[in-house]
This record gives sequence, structure tokens and C-alpha cells, in this order.
Amino acid sequence: MNGIVAVVGRPNVGKSTLFNRIVGKRMSIVDDTPGVTRDRIYAKAEWLGKEFMMIDTGGIEPDTKDIILSQMRVQAQLAIDKADVIILVTDVTAGVTANDADVASMLQKSGKPVVLCVNKCDTVGEVPPDFYEFYNLGLGDPIAVSSVHGHGTGDLLDAVFEKMPSESPQDEYSEDAIKVAVIGKPNAGKSSLINKIAGEERMIVSDIAGTTRDAVDTVIERDGDEYVFIDTAGIRRKSKVNEQIEKYSVLRAYMAIDRADVCVIMIDANEGFTEQDSKVAGYAHEQGKASVIAINKWDTIEKDGKTMQEFTKKLEVDFSFMSYAPFVFISALTGQRIDKLFELIKYTSNQNAKRISTGTLNDMLAYATARVQPPSDKGKRLKLYYMTQASVKPPTFVIFCNNKELFHYSYQRYIENQIRESFGLDGTPIKIIIRERGE
Repeated sequence: MNGIVAVVGRPNVGKSTLFNRIVGKRMSIVDDTPGVTRDRIYAKAEWLGKEFMMIDTGGIEPDTKDIILSQMRVQAQLAIDKADVIILVTDVTAGVTANDADVASMLQKSGKPVVLCVNKCDTVGEVPPDFYEFYNLGLGDPIAVSSVHGHGTGDLLDAVFEKMPSESPQDEYSEDAIKVAVIGKPNAGKSSLINKIAGEERMIVSDIAGTTRDAVDTVIERDGDEYVFIDTAGIRRKSKVNEQIEKYSVLRAYMAIDRADVCVIMIDANEGFTEQDSKVAGYAHEQGKASVIAINKWDTIEKDGKTMQEFTKKLEVDFSFMSYAPFVFISALTGQRIDKLFELIKYTSNQNAKRISTGTLNDMLAYATARVQPPSDKGKRLKLYYMTQASVKPPTFVIFCNNKELFHYSYQRYIENQIRESFGLDGTPIKIIIRERGE
């Protein structure tokens, strides 16, 4: 991942259209009503083989009486806090407005690299007469873009990558270190857990949700193994920027998941499973990461003989999409079952990187198809010829067959269960790719 790029600008200058154009999918809602960007404000994008994270700040609205400037200032401040490069989007049809000038000077003072995008230059090869006044913003050469038609976006991304800080130097840990992202809602106890493990106050810990400002990597050696804990706390500012803060803490978690080998999904035992937990857990699952579900603050729960069993049953329903992930009930405060957590982190990391020989896989496949016949449709039966493991992290298997359409989802699930039964692979998702012979 080559850093974070944030898109900032007044309402209705085309931030979301530009964001969608670069990301390549219609993710932000695009509408003529100012301020309709609400939901997904971040996505992965790629330019010339380099991946980066895009943020569309249009989804950020502080609790104002629609005072556009203060809204833009909050967006700009969040972009300044988080982004490596900022794209300031302006509108050639409106010219340079006082709000544009105000935000441009704020961005200039921040010292962050800024690329000035002049949007709505819709006629190819023709520079609108008002284009040159954008030099007055003092942000260097403006770049003419039409986010609707797509021209100019290549030049824009070239300029962004010219200003992108070079990759951070190799961190001080070995290549074999297991990288662990501790993810969960603010105040689930992520920082307390890392402090307990590190045995020192690495982070400010208080009962106010979101008191951790910046991600800090903590390197820990334990029983001869090296672990890097990536703290994923989001940012909180004193102003009432509630809705977007949640989005930014989710964004932070996404970026940590991308870097990690194992994700520890922390659930607050008092609150149980929340929508934000399902978002970050779902992303970890999609990215093929090994996962452990840690139920924290277990020491604060009143228990009888069945409490853990009942809690586990409920979580099994909530996490049904990642039924492979093991549960561990911990207390970051007292250190209860932290040893067990380490065992699971190491074990699931190994499972995520496990290789199985082609011969062994095909013995398993022959047994599985003999036990449950492959499905047939209109006299045609599915034939599975052979399977092989294509890659690890997550374990990815390619199965060659005579007809993809006959290979129903339910039979794929059966084969996946057989793989797990034969080879373990606990704590890690499995990816199965179906190929027809000759593909």
C-alpha cells in the first residue's frame, strides 16, 4: 500500500465523481444535492501498479447549521491529519471562491503535499479562460480534469505520486515477525491490551473512547518469536465530529488489516457484537487474513456455570461468516488468558501460511467425491479432475473440473469442509478457484 490520498473541496465541485472515477466503481453516492456523500468514504485504488487508499471527505459533516466553510475546514483538518497527499478539488465553472482560497491557505500552512485539481474542464484540448486564475491559490500548477468524462485523471494521479512520500524505511523488526492488527470499536481495550503485553504505558489509556491519536507499532519478543502489534485507534477531535470519526477509525482498521498477518478482533464483553465489529471483521475475512476473536473485559462479567457457553453460542451466530475463527475470553486489565491469545496468534498465523502437497490434496479429493457424489444437472454430471494449492495467506486452492456451472456453492462448501477436516486450517479463510479444463 502506497499511502493515503484524500479528496477535499466545496460541496458540489465533483469530489465523489472524481473519487468514483479513480476507484473505478460507483461507491460514493453521486447526486446534485450538495452534501449527499454519506457512506463509503474510502476505497483502495491503483495507479500504474501501485495501490493506495482513497478518502472522499465529502462524507464528513460536522454538526453545523450547514456553514460550508466550517464544514470544509473540518474535512481539510481530517485530511491533513490522515493523508499523505491531499487533492483540493475546485470547479472551473465557479472560478476561485473565497472558501477555496481559505482552505488552500489552511492546506498550505499544514506543510502536507497538495495537488490542485480544477474540475469540470469538460472540453478536450480546450483550456477554459478562467483556468489560469487558479494559480492565485498558490498551490503550484493546477491540473485540468473532467471527472465526468475521465480526461485529466491520469495527469492528476501522476502529480499525486510525484508528491507521495517515499516508502517508510524498514521498521525495526525481522521479516519473520508476526504482524498483528488489534481491531475493534473505540474503548474495547485495544491500547490496554498492547500496554499489558508490552509491560509499559506505550499509549495514553483512559475511559474516554478514542483517546489514542496515532497508530504506534509495538515490537514484542515472546518465547523466541517476534510480534509486531499495530494499534488501530482512530482519531478523535474535540469538536463534535462523531459520525466521521467512526468512519476514520474504520479506515484506520482497514489499513492495519492490510499490513497484518493476524487480526485480533476485540469485542467488549459488556457491549457484545456491534455493526462496526462486523464491518472490520468482514474486511479481514475478505482480505484473507488469519483472525482470532478476543472477548475483552471478561473479568467484569458476572458469571455462572453457563455464561461462557451462552456467550460463545451468540457470537457463533454473529460471526457465522467466519466460523473458522477461534474465540478467547481475556482481560487486558488483569492479563487473564493473554498466554492463550499468543498461542492462538502464532497458531492461526502458521495455518494462514500452510502449504499442502498436490498429491495429498488429490487423495483427499478422491475420498470426498467418493463419499458424496458431485451434483448433476439434465444428465450432465460434474467431474472434478484434480486440485492444487496456488498460494498461501490465505491458502488458495484451484480445482479443475469439466463444467463450472455444475459446481454449485453447496458442493464447494462441502469440499471446503473436507479440506478443513483433513488439514486443519483453523483461524484462516480458504479461497477456492474453479477452473474448467483447458482454461
